[in-house]
Amino acid sequence: MKKIVILSIIIGVTQANEFDDILSTNNQKIIKYQKKQNQLNSDKLEKSWINPITISYSKNYSHQFKNSRVDTGSFSIGINQPIFKSGGIYFAMKYANIVHKLGDTNIDIAKKSMIINALSTLYNISKAKLQKAKLSLLIKNDNIDIKQKEDKYNSGLIDSSFLDQAIIKKNSDELALLELDLKIVKLQNAFSLLSDKNPNSIKLPKLKLIKASRYKGKNLELIKKKFEAQEKKYSSKLIWTQYLPTISVEARYNDSDPSPFFNSPNIKEAYYTYGFRISMPISINSLKDIEASKVAYMEAQTKLIEKRIEIDNEYKLAITNLNILKKKIALTKKDEKLYRRLYNSTKNLQKAGEKTKFDTELMLNSLNIKKYDKKIYQLDIELQLLSLYSKVI
Repeated sequence: MKKIVILSIIIGVTQANEFDDILSTNNQKIIKYQKKQNQLNSDKLEKSWINPITISYSKNYSHQFKNSRVDTGSFSIGINQPIFKSGGIYFAMKYANIVHKLGDTNIDIAKKSMIINALSTLYNISKAKLQKAKLSLLIKNDNIDIKQKEDKYNSGLIDSSFLDQAIIKKNSDELALLELDLKIVKLQNAFSLLSDKNPNSIKLPKLKLIKASRYKGKNLELIKKKFEAQEKKYSSKLIWTQYLPTISVEARYNDSDPSPFFNSPNIKEAYYTYGFRISMPISINSLKDIEASKVAYMEAQTKLIEKRIEIDNEYKLAITNLNILKKKIALTKKDEKLYRRLYNSTKNLQKAGEKTKFDTELMLNSLNIKKYDKKIYQLDIELQLLSLYSKVI
């Protein structure tokens, strides 16, 4: 007997990393590499204000003099490093930190999406199997209906159009059954791209409704918008500091062969220079550049406000959908009770010879169809809850 993999998902208690194992090994590696790459890029960005040390060596051969060749070599090490950029260094590090957080959030969203897609695919496989079982019962009822209408047609009680409609419905249901077989295969294939586990060995998790406070407070898309707004904020600060004074220190060490043209005992072959520089760019577009960055920040802030409204509406819509599904289940339960009474009544009438075995089988199939409807609606509830879970940490 195959080992059953139990994914116990209880919203509000468990954390996202507990579901990582549903993803395939390769997908987990890809996420790991993306995280590492984001970390390295952020570290590089944080230190981007530090200029490199330049090391240079050259060798020249001159044939300017008759019957001789003059060889001269030169070696130097130099640096030109800003030490004050009117806040530019501070904001550069702040900007790098936010870019790192934004990158990690984007990776977390993509990772969560894969996990949710894998779980959603499992739910839809189960739903398709229930729909297939329901259709099989409908086809049985179609065959009974055709048999009954055929008898009535042969007895002259109905015309051929009623029989034609019954046959058309059966053919339609049989085609739908074939489509479900194809749908299940496609879903299984989609799951195999996300996970290397056997979908038949995974027990579906039971979800709970996320509280509104958590859905709004720990919403990944909202967190992303917050980081995007902060990224625009520090980007605006960086652009502003680009047009302010910068103080740089300069240092250089040189060691070169003496030139035959300037051969003097007062000239050193090895020497160093140092100093500082104060600079400030003056650009005709500076004010427009700064203003454009401020507008971009205000746009990001507005998008953040809109995202809060969108999230609030999403939650309200999800609650409405859940309530409707619960009402559908309640109606299905009423129908189930009705068909149970009809089935028991028909079974007794069959014993009395007033109904046929086909009538009894028809009612039994209809009763079981309602049971499948109830299970399908319950899976729809799980899918709706899963859609809420997909948006939060």
